[in-house]
Amino acid sequence: MVSVTRRIATGAVVLLLLVAGFWASWDSAQHVLFPRGRERGTLTVTGCTDAVCAGPFAPASPTAVRHARVVIERSVGVKKGAEVPVVLRPSTREAVRAGAGGFFHAWIPFGGALLLGAPLIAAGVRHRRLAWISAGAGGLVLTAAFVAVGF
Repeated sequence: MVSVTRRIATGAVVLLLLVAGFWASWDSAQHVLFPRGRERGTLTVTGCTDAVCAGPFAPASPTAVRHARVVIERSVGVKKGAEVPVVLRPSTREAVRAGAGGFFHAWIPFGGALLLGAPLIAAGVRHRRLAWISAGAGGLVLTAAFVAVGF
């Protein structure tokens, strides 16, 4: 009875961790995955603070509106003078990185949740193969994000 209770409790914690990671990722990923109807273009970074970088936005469509200042979350691959493909969040001047770099960058919280959940799956739920798959998938997402955003 204790073994079953432990597995159920650990499984619930892992499920909560994965749902929270997915939810945190979906906030940015939805704009990258479904850019139709959203403004797409290029952000030229002119300056950065500790949390965000900003610069002018040049839309991909010639009929869209140019914005003098758009902000993006600061990440490893964003430096002053860099041109970053972005998608604007609807009705804001906040940008989300687009392309492969944006796709993997958006899924970093979910990749971290997969990696963090792997030891819980192995020790608490006793599914070692599933734990290795979870750790591998999480590590793959985080490595791909590092490579895609860094270049």
